[in-house]
Amino acid sequence: MAINKKMQMGSASISCECSHHVILFPFMSKGHTIPLLHLAHLLLRLPRVAVTVFTTPANRPFISNFLVNTTASIVDLPFPENVAGIPPGIESTDKLPSISLYVPLTRATKLMQPDFERAVHEMPRVSFLVSDSFLWWTLESATKFGFPRFVFYGTNNYSSCVSWSVGVNRTLVAGSKSDDELITVTGFPWIKVTRNDFDPIFKIAEPKGPLFELIMDQVIASSNSHGTIVNSFYELEPVFVEHLNREAKPKAWCVGPLCLVDPPRVQLQKPTWIQWLDQKLEQGRSVLYVAFGTQAEISPEQLKEISSGLEESNVNFLWVIRNKESELGDGLEERVKDRGLILSEWVDQREILLHQSIQGFLSHCGWNSVMESICAGVPILAWPMMAEQPLNARMVVEEIKVGLRVETCNGSVKGFVKKEGLEKMVKELIDGDKGEEVRKKVKEYAEMANKAMEENTGSSWHSLNMLMSEISNFTPQHMTKFCVVAESSKKTKGKQAIEIKKIENENDRMVTFSKRKSGIFKKASEIVTVTGVEVGVVIFSESGKPHSFGNPSIEAVSNRFQGVNTPPYDITSHFAEAQRQERIAGLNQKQNCLLHQITAEKDREKRIKVVTKETKNSRLVGSPH
Repeated sequence: MAINKKMQMGSASISCECSHHVILFPFMSKGHTIPLLHLAHLLLRLPRVAVTVFTTPANRPFISNFLVNTTASIVDLPFPENVAGIPPGIESTDKLPSISLYVPLTRATKLMQPDFERAVHEMPRVSFLVSDSFLWWTLESATKFGFPRFVFYGTNNYSSCVSWSVGVNRTLVAGSKSDDELITVTGFPWIKVTRNDFDPIFKIAEPKGPLFELIMDQVIASSNSHGTIVNSFYELEPVFVEHLNREAKPKAWCVGPLCLVDPPRVQLQKPTWIQWLDQKLEQGRSVLYVAFGTQAEISPEQLKEISSGLEESNVNFLWVIRNKESELGDGLEERVKDRGLILSEWVDQREILLHQSIQGFLSHCGWNSVMESICAGVPILAWPMMAEQPLNARMVVEEIKVGLRVETCNGSVKGFVKKEGLEKMVKELIDGDKGEEVRKKVKEYAEMANKAMEENTGSSWHSLNMLMSEISNFTPQHMTKFCVVAESSKKTKGKQAIEIKKIENENDRMVTFSKRKSGIFKKASEIVTVTGVEVGVVIFSESGKPHSFGNPSIEAVSNRFQGVNTPPYDITSHFAEAQRQERIAGLNQKQNCLLHQITAEKDREKRIKVVTKETKNSRLVGSPH
């Protein structure tokens, strides 16, 4: 398949003067792509950094427009054809007829791996890769080429901490009596959640199926990556940043809010919605911005309640809806034309939130929207719909207190919202005392956000500089091997057969045991990753010390081999084992690097002895008799 490689600004290739070459690979969804494009702008502000962004042909125009007037290069990879359930020509979740097709579309990206690796092979040396957490398979490619992979998560540290705590303490959720019973989160006694704060699959005692398998692939790949890039800033959630970097792996690097990387674009001609907001500002009227993202599917009944609630609140509002929801009926637009504007086209959300007339945001609490609202100093009326949004809403309302929550008719996190409940909370946010409190709080965080992104002095800039410094000192394991070979100047007879027999020297035997053991465990881990099988390996050292690798655990594999009844699947042990294996893999990698360094030093010592001997002989030959 043809790979289309084009460079911005007419560049023919990446300059060899660059110290770092960074690959960015966003998932095919606007909400996942935009933050990584902001990250591209941020990286390009650093000295001697080159950026390459991978995408697909259908997504290229949006990315090209976002990166115009930069030195970033863009590589198109053909999106797989004939994917079951995916209509031809669709290459992003934004265009899917239903979000239920997310799994087959995401799984199909794996088929892009050969083209991705061919493109990388032809590029200048890559310093590191930042790829979306959904693109789990990119870790395998990064490992193959010997550069680190950073995971980009489109969420915050708060939701990551809560999800992890609940994941490894499965009884918290399994033991609750109902989906709406409040549960205290282990390690964070002030945080209470319900089963409805999580996707349905995580409420099942023994989760299984295509979605769960995909999630586990993503979790395992993320835990084995070099680090996590987070679109947040330290001052917003210090407790959770510290907790993650103390208790979990890999390390989280806060480099946001990424929406603040570039100043708002100045347009020669104002779009119609900005002109409308200007009129409201001149009239001294506050406006509520309403948007629920591109993925949430809202029922016709709920849309009707939203329409009625906004109409009867008598609040000025700007409502952005999806094309498939554009038929609201009942003449709503005509009745509210003096104080309401309804749009079904793409808008610059940040530009809207920054407008002085906007005094509130009725939002689904997608993390990009939360970040943009906080940075603009606009309080949020939280109405979570899916994914991690309920946890984001809890953070917004209960943790940092920059918003209020809509009232559902049954009090459930994901319950139906009647027009009366919506009308009440809209009025409270815009004109009430609670609205004034959260408005004051969000403006404080807006100031912190801007300081975090101040060049060379802000906390996020400091985090980015530390990341780049760490990358400068990164030496991949397989690169060390090649360095050892390159350093050796003596000619050899090529690859020779090695006699298999017991190594007599005790130290050499111990070193060989450690290397071979790590290799066996690595191969076992690889076969688990690529085939999904259960594997158990047990090795006893000469001293009798046991070493083991197992998936899902050595106990489970042993029981199955012996025909012993295995206890019901427990996601707690699965997560714990995944964390344990990740730590073991990290220690094994460090051990192997040390072993390679020892080997290199031994080779160096041998070469020094040879050179010393040759120098001594030459002096003896050349000395007078």
